[in-house]
Amino acid sequence: MNQKITQRFTSLTEEIDAIDAAKTRSSGDFGDGWRIDSDAFLAWRVKAKNTITQVCGENSQHFIAFTQAEKISGLGDGYHRALKRTRAVFCAAKDDFEGGYLTSIKSLVQAEVFDSELEQAGELLSNGYHVAAAVIAGVVLETGLRELCDRNGIAHGKLDKMNADLAKNGTYNKLQQKRITALADIRNSAAHGKPEEFSIEDVKTMINEVEQFLAHNLDH
Repeated sequence: MNQKITQRFTSLTEEIDAIDAAKTRSSGDFGDGWRIDSDAFLAWRVKAKNTITQVCGENSQHFIAFTQAEKISGLGDGYHRALKRTRAVFCAAKDDFEGGYLTSIKSLVQAEVFDSELEQAGELLSNGYHVAAAVIAGVVLETGLRELCDRNGIAHGKLDKMNADLAKNGTYNKLQQKRITALADIRNSAAHGKPEEFSIEDVKTMINEVEQFLAHNLDH
């Protein structure tokens, strides 16, 4: 479980609880009789939605429910009621993340996307387009490294830096780091139009190694 995301969920839960605790009685008829700091609530919603987007995705039920919950429907509704609704959705996302459900779902979706792209690379290779196949396999590799960085609280950067940071973090060993560097060299040569620097067999090996790397490091 990504410790940084866990801490973010906890801090935002504490923040919305504090906003709720600071509510005051409202003399008007609007809402449920409670007034909260609307600016603080707006700031919290932006941060909460950003966290849900990163963890669940914009097409998730959590994000959709949150955007619906934050809307003020009219007379009789109000910011405090919206606070209670959005907090409930946010806590549901927090519980699902901490329970490991969101990571599992995301991993399954990613695996399907990666498999599809690597299959495309394989098809291009079998039809004689080994340069394009190398570029696609390289994109899949770099995307996989970004996901590993997210899981380990490591900042994104160029492929070589992410590779070095992940090895230093102990995500994988130095031997794997060297293999990724070699695969990245093939991708770079392909992207810069230098097909003479690698062979068709190199690309075939590259696709297989990227697939094995993703299966070993992301398939859980």
